[in-house]
Amino acid sequence: MPRTLDLTALRAVVTVAESGSVTRAAQILNLTQSAVSMQIRRLEESLGQPLFNRAQRRMELSVQGERIVDYGRRMLRLNDEALCSIGAAEGLQDLRLGVPHDIVSPQIPAILRLMTLGWPRLRIVLTVANSVALLEGFADGSLDMILTTEQRPGPQGVALGRRRLVWLGAPGTVVRPDRPLRIALGKTCAFRAVAFEALEVAGIIAENALDGDSDAVIDATVAAGMAVTTRLEGTGIAGCEELGPASGLPDLGHSVICFYDRASMTGEAIEALRAEIRRAYATPDPQPRPEATARRVPAYSPD
Repeated sequence: MPRTLDLTALRAVVTVAESGSVTRAAQILNLTQSAVSMQIRRLEESLGQPLFNRAQRRMELSVQGERIVDYGRRMLRLNDEALCSIGAAEGLQDLRLGVPHDIVSPQIPAILRLMTLGWPRLRIVLTVANSVALLEGFADGSLDMILTTEQRPGPQGVALGRRRLVWLGAPGTVVRPDRPLRIALGKTCAFRAVAFEALEVAGIIAENALDGDSDAVIDATVAAGMAVTTRLEGTGIAGCEELGPASGLPDLGHSVICFYDRASMTGEAIEALRAEIRRAYATPDPQPRPEATARRVPAYSPD
């Protein structure tokens, strides 16, 4: 009789591989750590092969483990699709999640993968927009959970962590006295007022480089060296670099990553998603950074 792989054990192995530890996998699957470990051992015994290199502190896949996880992802996806199809919409829970463009990756794809593994009957619909639009969507009920980047959280939000706000531009961009500084920021971007206020205080004349809110247009404009923009530290644009004090641009301080959700939403899957979001975005407050010394000149541009 042909052997059949245990899907429950496969789900445990894939979740450990995705999350990086038995502890995290147990939380996602709502199991004890010993139960997850037992399922892994059961599958290893069935295959006659070790799936993890246990000499490492982190649970790293063996060569055989990488192969079985690749098959496991596909098998679990088909299994979950089949169950949803047969059961139609019964038992499914929809959640509409909104996240700003510049903090989607790498956290949100990883969270969605883990939630699909552990809670396949929670259907998460992702919306990517700027913080102003997301706050409007949360207020009118079209979004259930949102992350935002703001100076401080609103009445219904909580601060998860702070990140430094930085200037981005083409390599070699510096403030110049013979032309205005061109800024690529959407009309409703939360960073727009912060950037223009900092430039005014620094005595730098600036002008808007585009009309609209398209992230793709902003990225292309900045990458082409036609303007500069602001982003959270660590969320760059391909072909661009962070512009430090040597560029003549003023310090922008910090922005807060805020989380809004509805207390009326309950259930184990919802709690798991909340925990994953908090874990992924919570950061300790950084040490205060000395204010950058900006050159007080009335203009800019890349060489």
